[in-house]
Order: sequence, then C-alpha cells, then structure tokens
Amino acid sequence: MAKLEKKLLHYITKAIADYRMIEKGDRVMVCLSGGKDSFTLLYLLNEIRKNSHNRFSLHSYTLDQSQPGWNDAGLRAWLKAQRIPYTIETRDTYSVVTEKIPAGKTYCSLCSRLRRGNIYRFAEDNGFNKVALGHHRDDLIQSMLMSMLYNGQIRSMPPKLLTDNKRNIVIRPLAYCKEADIIEYAKIREYPIIPCNLCGSQENLKRQRVKRLVEELAAENEKVPSNLFGALSNIQPSQLMDKKLWDFAKLEEGLEQGLGYKPDEAKKLPSQLTVTNTRSAG
Repeated sequence: MAKLEKKLLHYITKAIADYRMIEKGDRVMVCLSGGKDSFTLLYLLNEIRKNSHNRFSLHSYTLDQSQPGWNDAGLRAWLKAQRIPYTIETRDTYSVVTEKIPAGKTYCSLCSRLRRGNIYRFAEDNGFNKVALGHHRDDLIQSMLMSMLYNGQIRSMPPKLLTDNKRNIVIRPLAYCKEADIIEYAKIREYPIIPCNLCGSQENLKRQRVKRLVEELAAENEKVPSNLFGALSNIQPSQLMDKKLWDFAKLEEGLEQGLGYKPDEAKKLPSQLTVTNTRSAG
C-alpha cells in the first residue's frame, strides 16, 4: 500500500503545486459524498495537512439528500476516528429530483445542480475559501468526450475554477490521479462507502457509455487515456473552427503579414476548458 499511497500523494501534491490550489491559511471544505473518490481525497489531503504543520485547515461536508437507504453511521464513525471536523447536512433534494424527472430518465444533471448549489451555499455561509471535489483524471477525460458528443462543446472540468458568481474557488486535487489507482487504494483502506441509490441503478447513463468506449480503445492502444488527458492541456486554437479565436475573413489579407490569429482572444477561452503546459499524468 505504501507504494500506491506514495504515487497518489505525488500526483495530488503536483496538481496542487501546478495550479496553486491550496495556499497558507486556506480554509478548505472537502465534499465527502461517501464514495471512493471523495474518501481518498479527504484522507490524503488530511495527511498533507498534517505534514505541512497545519498550513491550511480542512472541514468535511456531506450532503444527505434523503435518498432511500441512506446510512451515514459508518461515515460518521470514520470521520471521528480520523479526527476531521465535519458537517452532515440533510436537504431533501431526492424528492425534488424524483418529482421533476420522469421515471427512466437520467437524474444526474438535476441532482448534481441541486447538490452543487447546497455545497456553494454552505461554503459561503461558513467562510470556506476553497471547495475541494473528488474528480479524478478519468472524470476529466469522460467529461470532455461527453461534452463533445452530446453537447457540441469542447470543455471539461478544470483543476481549479472560479464559479460563475465569482464567490467560490473549486479545486480538484485528484485531477492527475487514475481511477484504477483510487479503486485499489479504497479497497485497501476499506472506507465505509455509501452507495448512490438514485442514479446508480440507471445503467444506460451517458458517462458509463463513454467510460466503456475509452476502455475499449485503451484495450487496443494503452496510450489512449493519456493522450486524451494530454489533449486537455495541448489546445491548438488555430486548428479549430471558433471564429472568436481566429479571424477567417482576414486570412487572405494576412498572407504576407501573418495576420488572422488573434492571440489576445485565446485568453478568453471558456472557463471550463483547461489550457496549460502540464504533461499528462501517469
């Protein structure tokens, strides 16, 4: 386990450093959903906090959405054993989702919006200047492909994000970590996982289809996931079709002068698109 933990800590600390996610004095709220990713994020961030001599503080936040079968007894016991300050807040978003979404349809979109709204509200009300989410490398890859295939946009989940209302900074310290490593680590740690009974039973979710697609391609070429992840930080605006980034009408005029591309406009890429020089992790 020591080798795997060292690997995950390496990628987490690298992501934190690359994007200046956590700085001295930060009050970080970690969103603990009860899944393997958020448990791993909280546990390893707490180890980093202790090793940094408390240069930043951590608080665990869990939203009880009143889903059938919810049982957080094990989660509470684990948090107490880890001596991590926590809040478990009950908000019945489950009833809202099941009322608004027809049977058989995907709940995830509305469910995540309601959950996100409560997370941001709690962070603002309690003075947390950073909100840490447990999205990993595979989530970033899948989100990019889903956006392209189903929404017609090139976007994903940036490792660090200023929310639209400019009131929260969201960070994703697991951005460089592979899901396979997190799965293995979670089994070793034996976290008291709380299953999601709301959307977990819907087998035909788009994300699962995209995940299977990447896995199938990776079976043929193991570099596919790394290449997809690398593409997030290797944007070539001049090779795309966005008129905000390239003035196609002036291409002929610029044959001799090199006009056409407007580098200043490249700085205005959508906030959900990651544009850095960071190399692909693992």
